Amino acid sequence: MLGLLARVCALKPMALQLSVSVLLSLSSLSLAGPLFNPGDAETNTMAGGQHDSDVAFAKEYLQHFYHLGDDLSHRSKRSTDFMARRLKQMQRFFHINATGLLDSETLEVMKAPRCGVPDVQNYSPRGEPNRWSKNTLTYSISSYTSSLPYSAVNSIISSALKVWSDASPLSFVPTSAGNADIIVNFARRGHGDSFAFDGAGGTLAHAFGPGDGIGGDTHFDEDENWSTEHNGFNLYLVAAHEFGHSLGLSHSSNPSSLMYPTYQSRSTNGSPLSNQDVQTIQNLYGSQALSGGNYYSYINQYMHYFFPWRLVVDEKCQANLTFDAVTRLGENLIFFKGRNMWIRPLVLGSIQEGVIKDFLPQVKSGIDAAYEVPSKKSLYLFKGSKFWTVKNLKVRRRPTGISKLGFPADVDHIDCAVHINGTGKTLFFEGENYWRYDESRHAMDENYPKNITHAFPGIRGKIDAVFELSGFLYFFIGPQSITFDFGTQSIVEKRDAKTWLRC
Repeated sequence: MLGLLARVCALKPMALQLSVSVLLSLSSLSLAGPLFNPGDAETNTMAGGQHDSDVAFAKEYLQHFYHLGDDLSHRSKRSTDFMARRLKQMQRFFHINATGLLDSETLEVMKAPRCGVPDVQNYSPRGEPNRWSKNTLTYSISSYTSSLPYSAVNSIISSALKVWSDASPLSFVPTSAGNADIIVNFARRGHGDSFAFDGAGGTLAHAFGPGDGIGGDTHFDEDENWSTEHNGFNLYLVAAHEFGHSLGLSHSSNPSSLMYPTYQSRSTNGSPLSNQDVQTIQNLYGSQALSGGNYYSYINQYMHYFFPWRLVVDEKCQANLTFDAVTRLGENLIFFKGRNMWIRPLVLGSIQEGVIKDFLPQVKSGIDAAYEVPSKKSLYLFKGSKFWTVKNLKVRRRPTGISKLGFPADVDHIDCAVHINGTGKTLFFEGENYWRYDESRHAMDENYPKNITHAFPGIRGKIDAVFELSGFLYFFIGPQSITFDFGTQSIVEKRDAKTWLRC
């Protein structure tokens, strides 16, 4: 039932009440029948030798955070098949050996204190991200914790919201009105939203994504020992995480991310946001106002005022449109096709078109691959056996041979490339294989190349282009775009490539 927590948020109060009734009905169906049959040797093996209480706990955990109940309510196979699939999904998310067995390491992660928002959601990006339509949001605190003075809670909540306003154009205004965008509440057990807390430990808090009614609201379990230090649970760290959900962010499988689902005792000196968190919030709302040294803002200013754009009319919406290369560049996506390039802002703004040679005279046309490394403030463009480095939107005059990156002599081109900002690695795809390049060491990682299909289940055929956004890889194979969840190692959506140009 909690699998729909982050999506219920946009409902009006009356619609929410009806939804909860439906969810309760579905939940009662999904709980029908035992998860494991104690007399079944196969299911006992699946349980990894754990006690019945651990098996029951694991079932409830997967129902809450990995939609186990959805599968069980429509099962055509034995429930153990679904349990193994969801266990593997959870294990991949937390970077545990994906055996599908309920081993001690998996149980340890399951029993760690964590956020109550599911790790798996039906993610279907179609140019309409889960975000607020305004940049100034109001907030209020409707009830307080007995663990801390009122003044401390007020200060902590303000500081936790500032984490996100420092990284984006958002601003937060306190109000005493009862209809604030984000309402903070401390409560025990059942507290009126059908997502009851479980006492000390376990689920610490949960939040609802942007929307009317309960949307944006954030609830903390009053049975926890909230603190300003690390004796108990640091309210600042938990609140900053939950406010990420209030703004539209989902969980990250990267342990360095503030949006990692289990509680992490982090330093509270400086921003707790990782580079991934900053990019994700800026993907939704844009970066801060233009300031000296702001790479993204500089790029946007240049593009919108100095490049001779012309509006796209109908060429971009031709049937079976394919792309030669796609890359992030600041707050934009750039699509290359033949002699043309399209610029699509990630958040707001119209799509515009330019001729490659007008923007990049040294490169002209026929780009095979492209990727950006924000930490280096560099864009890399590949054509045949050579690549160009673009810094501050200026192309180095002479290209470099790809052999300098560590490719073997028999590789004379690459099909596509993508930089994973959270890891500092760049993936190069060619034919059925891919390489992984360490941007900090300027060297290929050992034991590569590897097979693409083995590493990215379901991805088959020549990959024309790829880019990364908010923890998802977007592969372009022919006229099709495939959304791949990097955390769960699974395909979550397929659609026509041309829809990225809003066709």
